[in-house]
Amino acid sequence: MTVTVSSHASVESPTRTAPGISPERFKQAFRRYPAGVVVVTADAGPGPVGFTATSLTSLSLDPPLVSFGIGTSTSSWPHIERARTAVVNFLGAEQQSLATTFATSGIDRFAAPTRWSRLPGGEPVLGGVAGWLRLVVQSIVPAGDHRIVVARVEESWLDEGRSPLLFHDGSYHSLRPARDQ
Repeated sequence: MTVTVSSHASVESPTRTAPGISPERFKQAFRRYPAGVVVVTADAGPGPVGFTATSLTSLSLDPPLVSFGIGTSTSSWPHIERARTAVVNFLGAEQQSLATTFATSGIDRFAAPTRWSRLPGGEPVLGGVAGWLRLVVQSIVPAGDHRIVVARVEESWLDEGRSPLLFHDGSYHSLRPARDQ
């Protein structure tokens, strides 16, 4: 089955399990690939939602586009699917507990001790983060049991000099400055 996502592109959407490596081997391969950690937040009306992600990718400079993936079985997916805007919150090296909070199911992720506020457009933004991007959703592309959200960056804020939080081999890490030689 082919799903059309715009007048110029189509995506093959399998109707049965496609051949390939096992899910365990897939996870094993990507555990070895370090990634930056962000929390994506949005509010499509019923209140703020957010989730921890390592799938943020820059796509285009002109216009400025990013993408991130979200599983369709997650509690955040129905809200992200309806959201017109979202915020990518870049986590600093010291914010492992915030990453863990937004990766935990069945809790109020925005309850104390989480600090957050709203941007002028109403989007939820986390307090104390290393930076953020305010996004306008452009398209959502089916991709197996996930969706790829493509969004245009409308605004940004960065706390210069902060080290990012990274995820590698099943745990959180930070970058250490190189020693002078």
